[in-house]
Amino acid sequence: QVQLAESGGGLVQAGGSLRLSCRASGPTFKVGWFRQLPGKEREFVAYIRWTDGFTNYADSVKGRFTISKDNAKNTAYLQMNSLKPEDTAVYYCAACKSSISGYSYWGQGTQVTVSS
Repeated sequence: QVQLAESGGGLVQAGGSLRLSCRASGPTFKVGWFRQLPGKEREFVAYIRWTDGFTNYADSVKGRFTISKDNAKNTAYLQMNSLKPEDTAVYYCAACKSSISGYSYWGQGTQVTVSS
């Protein structure tokens, strides 16, 4: 069982930045960030593979968001720059335990609100 603790959400003006953190209680294979906009389904934002640092991003955030990790702290980060009002959502981190498992573990979510 892996527990994920998110932090770093808040209110920011358009064009501003926020950094989200996701601390895992144990080892993981991959950590991803997802978001859920009001009235919409949860969508993929980015992921990072713990073994080699490989990353992948949704087209909507490429060039603005950066996912990274700190092995010593077992923490993944999502640096969000040039934020837009349409980035407003609840952001969740999730973890996979292996290359063949899905995202089995989820954090509680953190609200990000971008004002225009």
